[in-house]
Amino acid sequence: MAISDLRRQYSLRSLDESELTTNPISLFERWLNDVIEAGVPDPTAMTVATVAKDGQPSQRIVLLKDVGPQGFVFYTNYGSRKARELTENPKVSLHFPWFFMERQVRVCGTAHKMSVAENARYFLSRPKDSQLAAIASRQSRPIAKRELLMTQFSQLKQKFAQGEIPVPDFWGGFRVEPHQIEFWQGGENRLHDRFEYNLSESGEWHTQRLMP
Repeated sequence: MAISDLRRQYSLRSLDESELTTNPISLFERWLNDVIEAGVPDPTAMTVATVAKDGQPSQRIVLLKDVGPQGFVFYTNYGSRKARELTENPKVSLHFPWFFMERQVRVCGTAHKMSVAENARYFLSRPKDSQLAAIASRQSRPIAKRELLMTQFSQLKQKFAQGEIPVPDFWGGFRVEPHQIEFWQGGENRLHDRFEYNLSESGEWHTQRLMP
């Protein structure tokens, strides 16, 4: 079968104006809760898209670790490609691909580094092996073979067998403060429901329906 022949109908549900909330974060949290309750694998997985100085965009999957009125939070190595690009150009786009629910959410915003205290609080809440992995891996940098990484991890595990692991200064979070959020609900015959929230200069959210 040709790839172009692969298609299906989207008919699980629709999205009506009456379901919209004044603040898009409230609707996002409702949708996220729907995905979690449905047992969809990795419900907090999202694509993070950044742009390099030469204009080349890049994307990767990371896990959402917090969401609230101030925005969307994820953590990374500050030496990683995404972190370097966000430092040079803080404009960022997030995408939540909830295909099992025939839903998508797209976010456009500006990324800001989390505070040292916020980074420490989350880092110390992680399992110990995850803390060690964050220290062992210099994310996005080349490595000759996996064994070198595993050796580094083992050495750190022995070194910190007892006591608390110090929070690395090269690791931390970004909070994406949104100015545009789109909710996409699949519809029959590709007549999808799309609503876009845009943040005004006065701090109010305005919505509009988009053509599919």
